[in-house]
Amino acid sequence: MRLHRATPDHLARLLEVCRTEAVTYAPIRCSLGGPTPAGLERRYWTTTLAGVDPFDRAAEALHTWAVHRGAGLALAADGPIAVGTNVAFSAPLRLGFVDGTCRIVAVVDEPNRRGFAYGTLPRHPEQGEESFLVVRDTEGRVRFAVEGV
Repeated sequence: MRLHRATPDHLARLLEVCRTEAVTYAPIRCSLGGPTPAGLERRYWTTTLAGVDPFDRAAEALHTWAVHRGAGLALAADGPIAVGTNVAFSAPLRLGFVDGTCRIVAVVDEPNRRGFAYGTLPRHPEQGEESFLVVRDTEGRVRFAVEGV
């Protein structure tokens, strides 16, 4: 934990260190319908999206990290949204900030489902995986879903 948000240089150093580290849980892709790993708990949050082109707009927001930045995270990634891309972040807490690192373990790019899942690396304060999906159902309703294990 730190009193100030991590600088871009600090996030870049976290990215350098995490490139050779393995995820801290198994099995991967568990947030996309796989089994819940022993000792972890499944959490799910969803909201319905509206407006002009909500599916495409939300998918683009995920693809550009706008969802994460909009939640208050300072973030650096060592590549595009793709399996193997590493992410370093600084997240606000009540009394400071916490830093962490993750790796993208799955990308979903289907006509009515888009997003990705990333898993924790050793420099993350938690352990597990989280997926971020935009889903359009057969009636055209669009929802944004976050699932963590």
